[in-house]
Amino acid sequence: MIHFPLLTMLGAAAGAMSIASFAPQAWKVITTQDVSGMSISMYWFTVATFGLWLTYGILLSNWALIIPNFICLILATFILCMLFVSPRRRAEIARKIGGNKTSAKS
Repeated sequence: MIHFPLLTMLGAAAGAMSIASFAPQAWKVITTQDVSGMSISMYWFTVATFGLWLTYGILLSNWALIIPNFICLILATFILCMLFVSPRRRAEIARKIGGNKTSAKS
């Protein structure tokens, strides 16, 4: 059996990597307002997956599941929402968040 602190460290590392994988994509959307080439269906599934993992973590009261999946759910939901708004609205959102102030891309 694996020692508990090792499991906790493994879970924390996996959570950190999940966050690290979505943060650059969200930042790119903010700074460029460019969502071309992004798959709506992929982000629907991603949002659903993080929502299910978050629910599972809450039911287990496992913070190693709750915290990273909550953060990733927010990031993936943001990206999914940006896929549905107009380029003009994406630019407005990006300006409010602190992204690039140039004109929006497709």
